[in-house]
Amino acid sequence: MALDLVPLWAVILAFGVFMYVLLDGFDLGIGVLFAFAPGAAERDHMLRTVAPIWDFNETWLVLGGVGLFAAFPLAFAIVIPAVYFPILFMLIGLVFRGVAFEFRHLSERPHHWDRSFFAGSLVATFSQGIVLGTFVQGLEVQGRAYVGGSLGWLTPFAILTGAGLIAGYGLLGACWLVLKTEGELQQWARIKARQFAIGVAAFVAMVSVWTPLMQPQIRERWFGGPHLLWLWPVPLITGALFVLLWRSLAGGRHATPFFAALGIFAMAYAGLGISIFPMVVPYTFDLWQAAATPKSQAFLVVGTMFLLPIVLGYTVYSYWVFRGKVRAGSGYH
Repeated sequence: MALDLVPLWAVILAFGVFMYVLLDGFDLGIGVLFAFAPGAAERDHMLRTVAPIWDFNETWLVLGGVGLFAAFPLAFAIVIPAVYFPILFMLIGLVFRGVAFEFRHLSERPHHWDRSFFAGSLVATFSQGIVLGTFVQGLEVQGRAYVGGSLGWLTPFAILTGAGLIAGYGLLGACWLVLKTEGELQQWARIKARQFAIGVAAFVAMVSVWTPLMQPQIRERWFGGPHLLWLWPVPLITGALFVLLWRSLAGGRHATPFFAALGIFAMAYAGLGISIFPMVVPYTFDLWQAAATPKSQAFLVVGTMFLLPIVLGYTVYSYWVFRGKVRAGSGYH
C-alpha cells in the first residue's frame, strides 16, 4: 500500500505559510509604521533593524505558493483565480517596497522612496488580508472550477480582514522595534505597539463574532462536536497573551512584547486550522480530494526534504548572527 503523503504536505504547506506570516509580518509592519515615524533619522534606524534579513523572508512565501501548486493542484487551480487581483496587488506592493528599500539611501530625494516603501508595504499587507478573508468566507465552486467572478473577493468581511492584518503587522513591526532599538525610538515604538494592540484585539473580537454567523460549518465546530475541546483553549491563551503583551510594554521589557505578539498570531493561525481542517478549498474540497497523485507527491517530497532544512537553518543562522540591538549610527548598506 502506498504511503499517504497528504498529511506531510499539509504540514509543509502550513509551516511555510506560517513562517512567512511571522517573519515577513514584522518586516511589512516596519513599512506600515514608516509614515508615522518621528523623522528621517528614525526611519533610517528602523530600516537598519531589518536590512540584513528582510530579503529572504519572501522565501517562505515562494515555498507556500509552490507547495500549493505542486502538492494540491486542484486547490491551486480554484483558489488562485478567486484571489488573482489581490495576489497581483500584493506582488506589485512587494516590488515597490523592495526597490524603495534598496534605492532610498542612494537618492538625493529619499522621501519619494520613503512613500513608496510605505505604500508598497500597506498594499501588500492589505492584499494578504483580502486573500485570507476570501479564503475563510469560502469560494463559489461548481464542479472543479471557481465561478465567483474576478471581483468575488471584494466583500466587507475580506476588507475587514485586510484592515485587521494591517493592524496585526503594525503590532509585529512595533514590537520588533522594541526588541531591536533603544532610547526615544523604542519608547515611540512602545506607544505604537499599544495602539495597534487595541486594534488587533478589536479585530479579533469582530471576526470571532462574524465568522460563525457567516459560515455554518465553522459555527458547528466552534459550538459543538469533538473540535470544541481543541478550539476553546485558543481564545483563553490568546487573551492571556494580550495581557502579557500589554504588561510587558508598560513594564519596560524588550523581548517579551515581540514574542507575545508572535504568540497571538500563532493562536490565530491555530484557530483557523482547527476551524477549517481538513478543507483546503473551503468548504468544498478537502486535502485528499485536491491532492496530486501519490507518485507526484513522493517525487516532490525528496527535494523538499533536502531544501527545507537548508532554508530553515539559514534563517535561524541569519537571525542569530544579527541578534542584539541595532544602535543609531550603525549601518548595513
